[in-house]
Amino acid sequence: MQFDMRELPMITRYKIVNSTITPRPIAWITSRSADGIVNAAPYSFFNCVGTEPPLVALGLLKEPASRGLKNTASNIIATGEFVVNLVCEGDAEKMNLCSVDAPADVSEIDYAGIEIAPSVVVAPPRIASSPVSFECRKVAAMDIGAMQTVVIGEIMMAHIQDEFVTDRERVYFDIPAMKLIGRTHGSGWYVRNSDSFQMDRPRYDPSRLAGKGRSGKDGAAE
Repeated sequence: MQFDMRELPMITRYKIVNSTITPRPIAWITSRSADGIVNAAPYSFFNCVGTEPPLVALGLLKEPASRGLKNTASNIIATGEFVVNLVCEGDAEKMNLCSVDAPADVSEIDYAGIEIAPSVVVAPPRIASSPVSFECRKVAAMDIGAMQTVVIGEIMMAHIQDEFVTDRERVYFDIPAMKLIGRTHGSGWYVRNSDSFQMDRPRYDPSRLAGKGRSGKDGAAE
């Protein structure tokens, strides 16, 4: 079955993308308003997009009714700073509490009872229990369409809990021990990252093309 994404309403496009592009890491974003209120909110339209410089991308949806910016986007655009905290199983319930539509003058840090720790180069604090936190500064913020703002941020400082660093010199981490969770299909569904497998990256082997044309089919030519 084909779905013409150009013709579908937004909610249908959302369901298709949200249900199939999984699992997605969760950015539990802490930001600070111009008035000093700390906001914490989870977003799964998130990933890394570069390492020179190290970049993350955030897809921040707007308020459905007003099409206005939510607190996280407003804070990032106003101050240019935020922290991406990754989410472990032990923090799942508190992270979920931060998804409520709290008033702008209410801090989800207080609402969910979250312990925070100071950042080094940005004003927003990091979540103390997070296995990994990235202090970021905004590189760009783009309104693409009426309902979303895409933010590109540069990672200025990375925090990884000492218990998960197995070799500092070789930059080895015990990722399974972090017990990170991700977002998956449908409303309220998450996934544990504990089920994994490994494959070595293969070397190019020209003998695999023996007897095949350029189209990749046996005996066929382009």
